Amino acid sequence: YLAMTMTHKAMPYKAGFGPYVPDVFRLPYPYPYRNPISMEELERRLLALVDPGEVACLVVEPVIGEGGFIVPPPEFFPFLRELADRYGFLLVADEVQTGVGRTGKFFATEHYGVEPHLITFAKSIAGGMPLSGVVGVAEVMDKPIPGAIGGTYVGNPVACAAALAVLDVVEEEGLVARADHIGGLLHRGLERIAARFPIVGEVRGLGAMVGMELVKDPATKTPAKEETARIQKEALRRGLIFPTAGVYGNVIRFLVPLTIPDDALAEGIALLEQAFEAVLS
Repeated sequence: YLAMTMTHKAMPYKAGFGPYVPDVFRLPYPYPYRNPISMEELERRLLALVDPGEVACLVVEPVIGEGGFIVPPPEFFPFLRELADRYGFLLVADEVQTGVGRTGKFFATEHYGVEPHLITFAKSIAGGMPLSGVVGVAEVMDKPIPGAIGGTYVGNPVACAAALAVLDVVEEEGLVARADHIGGLLHRGLERIAARFPIVGEVRGLGAMVGMELVKDPATKTPAKEETARIQKEALRRGLIFPTAGVYGNVIRFLVPLTIPDDALAEGIALLEQAFEAVLS
């Protein structure tokens, strides 16, 4: 229920559940395309919302995942670390989607030159096996009694073996650097589609974590949720599977394997362009 409390997206995650954990507060995430909030305004909102001296930690994604693949301005994470140091709370980076090379760094926080107190990770670390973990500074990680915090399947040997194999492949095949290469191919292909179809409001991303936001009108930026769903369905009919994201469900997101061959990626982009043509022409 703590995870459900922390997410802002009610559907499909929170509907029908509860009660939720009290004393969990939210600040807006800088969203350059829709809500380019300043760091000063963020601090004003923090001070209006809660006594910062009572804050235990601030949990934040280096790139918003489910919320729409939103890349914050470069000053965002250094500012959060400065706030954490000034007011005495922990900065926790949720790298469940961004971690293990996805953005062109092993952890996305490296892009911002900031070391959080804690980093959580999962998903890519074990190549599909169920595994998650946390790394952090010794002053925090050494506090719990050893072995006292965990669950029945903590340290599952099969999942851990899978994770070790993943780390070997990431290093041997240079997949962290390859994420930048994939990101470049994605950006060029998606920008080509954007030049043809005004429904594309923005192409954005970091490394191989790339999103395309669709809008009914570039001037009003009204989310094109229905059109996004139709393009998704048409792409599936042609053999291309991709998830959507964002509060409005109008962001096409790309999380391709870092091992994908260039020609397979090009084929996927071509199928996406065909889906746009079929739905919008």
